[in-house]
Amino acid sequence: MRRVTSVPTGWGEPGPDRATEEPTTSPQPRPPAQPLADDAVVTGSRVTSAEGASVREVRHRVARHLVGREHELDLLLAAVAAGRDVLLEGPPGTSKSTLLRAITAEWGVPLVFVEGNADLTPTRLVGHHDPARVLREDYTPENFVPGPLVEAMGAGGFLYVEEFNRAPEDTLNTLLTAMAERRIAIPRVGTVEALPTFRVVASMNPYDNVGTTRLSSSVTDRLVRLAVGYQDAGAERGIVGRRTGLESPRLVADAVALTRATRERDDVRQGSSVRGAIDLALVAAQLAAVREVPLPDEPAVEPPRGLPEDYTSVVLDALLLALSGRIRLDETVEAPPEAVLREIWEDHFLLRPAAAGPG
Repeated sequence: MRRVTSVPTGWGEPGPDRATEEPTTSPQPRPPAQPLADDAVVTGSRVTSAEGASVREVRHRVARHLVGREHELDLLLAAVAAGRDVLLEGPPGTSKSTLLRAITAEWGVPLVFVEGNADLTPTRLVGHHDPARVLREDYTPENFVPGPLVEAMGAGGFLYVEEFNRAPEDTLNTLLTAMAERRIAIPRVGTVEALPTFRVVASMNPYDNVGTTRLSSSVTDRLVRLAVGYQDAGAERGIVGRRTGLESPRLVADAVALTRATRERDDVRQGSSVRGAIDLALVAAQLAAVREVPLPDEPAVEPPRGLPEDYTSVVLDALLLALSGRIRLDETVEAPPEAVLREIWEDHFLLRPAAAGPG
């Protein structure tokens, strides 16, 4: 197994011009650390006031990767610059991963992903000894294969744990040790200490209750929490326009409005994120090309009266294809997702233009 990691360049410096590719090797144990004073605060390195200008420069570079999210970017940068581990809490498709990727890329810090689920055991998180080499050599530090936690600690990177509340409790307890002590003891290997830029960033969807566990106070007490919600309609139109490259403002506006409507209905427990709007717009554009339907060049945000029926039919088919698998209906609703989406389509293209029209 090989891994590619960025070279940590220090807080506030631009990302490296290259990456180093190296074989995965076992972490070498370090001499025992001196005991900490009782009142010492164990934390990652903090950015000092003298380095504030560098952090501001990183913020400006990161902002170029994003549409909106200035407030969340400031808070997340402040948290990691202060040496804090962070919990990002919000529904899917709210730019949590995008924010983190942009920050680590511009800061020159490696980013190690791991998905929280029932299979994420402490052994998978920390690492294991190569069974074939153990048979030949017995247990040695040299035949230890680092897991994502040890990899991130050794590289001074950010460990990003997605679906944090799906990880088993014993795995979270292992992670707590690394967060609290910035070091971890591995049997037959030794103590691995984290580089100063090591951080743990976790994310979770607060609306998903299936297969999740409630985080204990010992876990939440180690994290600062940043709630990340959906962006406004203008920002989402900007995201869809950037991600799709479509030149039809009408289609972009309709895709965003229809997707946002799924979040506003009482019969929909969880609506679609902006990812659904991106898929809707792309599918509709391709379907229109197949059917030789021209896309309206209407810049208004609200749908005007008299849009061609062949265009609205294309959008309906794309809507059902893109969003029917994304929305979660209330348990009391007997209608299928397609029926709810058709109602949303009728409200958008028929009822709203009629209500806004003269007379």
